[in-house]
Amino acid sequence: MEDHAGEAARRTRASVRRHVRIHRPADAVWPYVGDPTRLTEWFTGIAACHVAGATRTIVTDSGVAMPEEIITNDPLARRFQYRITSTLVREHVSTIDVIDLDDGTCLAVYGVDAAPATLALVIAGAAGDALHRLRDLVEGAP
Repeated sequence: MEDHAGEAARRTRASVRRHVRIHRPADAVWPYVGDPTRLTEWFTGIAACHVAGATRTIVTDSGVAMPEEIITNDPLARRFQYRITSTLVREHVSTIDVIDLDDGTCLAVYGVDAAPATLALVIAGAAGDALHRLRDLVEGAP
């Protein structure tokens, strides 16, 4: 028999993943993802981005500052993970992977795990748009 607390916790958190195939090698995409200051180039709604050590603070277009902890920035695995540490957010971890497909293309995957579940859906929606913008930027689309 499952306890109600465990069931309630699962209902309040969500994991959502978005991906896009990019017709460029992973090594051409990673500099945009792996450099935490370049987020403003491909993530709509982010007006500024400042990094100090393992802390990145993004500023939204509406002026809200959101501190984040950089958990992983691994150029060999091409994985970038961060956690929003703002008191406005109960729980959050996002992972961006750039996967080499060995044919001159790569897959960019943005996974979001958050509570409440609606936060994961909101971030993943924005992340999906961001991945398309990243693809257009790297592929040289106007």
